[in-house]
Amino acid sequence: MTSAPKSKRHGAWYRLLRQPLPCASLIVLVVLHLAVVVGPRVWTISPQATDPINALLDPSPEHPLGTDELGRDELARMLQGGQVSLVVGFCAMLTSIVLGLLVGALAGFYGGIASAVLMRLTDAMLAIPGLFLILAAVTVFGANPVTIVLIIGATSWMPVARVIFGETLRWKATEFVQAAQALGASGPYVLARHILPQTTASLVVSATLGVGIAILTESAISYLGLGIQPPTASWGNMLQNAQQYVFTAAALAVYPGIVVTVVVLAYNFLGDGLRDTLDPRYR
Repeated sequence: MTSAPKSKRHGAWYRLLRQPLPCASLIVLVVLHLAVVVGPRVWTISPQATDPINALLDPSPEHPLGTDELGRDELARMLQGGQVSLVVGFCAMLTSIVLGLLVGALAGFYGGIASAVLMRLTDAMLAIPGLFLILAAVTVFGANPVTIVLIIGATSWMPVARVIFGETLRWKATEFVQAAQALGASGPYVLARHILPQTTASLVVSATLGVGIAILTESAISYLGLGIQPPTASWGNMLQNAQQYVFTAAALAVYPGIVVTVVVLAYNFLGDGLRDTLDPRYR
């Protein structure tokens, strides 16, 4: 009984690894995440340690990526900024997945008034410009990391809800679900045991794409000065600090800009590969 699921998982991995771009994206993401997690244990210079005499230095053995306008080691700040940006991205993605899963599953399974109210709420949220809503919420509730995670998650769950809504309607009409209901299984049990497991592939793809979107959103609001606040580094506020020196020390903007671009593109390419691998409709 266990050989079939294992063979399916192995087959999915094999199909993913056969796709050059998603496979390369996976390798890049693994390397970047390991560097962000392990790097500060190896490169122990404090990202907050200032040395104005050695400000805006070019790369050297002591400072492989140079220093910023306050003499802080750029490599140390890139590693700390990566930790902050990736944690915010992952936590915001989890928030949006949980909210979208609850709204989409409840609306699709129970239908009627619940479906009308929840899906019209979803449509209304989609009609509001997301970035402006995030900026307004950050201005009102503050710019600490927890608030930023909750705000990004609370403004990005709508696509997940629509996907899960469609998947729930699809699986709700299948024979095994109707059989479970005929045998007297309760609605929550049928939803949790028989329907939601079938949406795993869609959730994995949504989660992969959601991380990239959350990282990009955090970088955008931090660049505008409303996100993660100094002295804590994030890739977004590093870009904000670097804009004054774009002509005299362009590398300060190049490093975080390239990393944000690479991470977001890698997550998008990986999400596309997972969609093609896990969803038979795209194969």
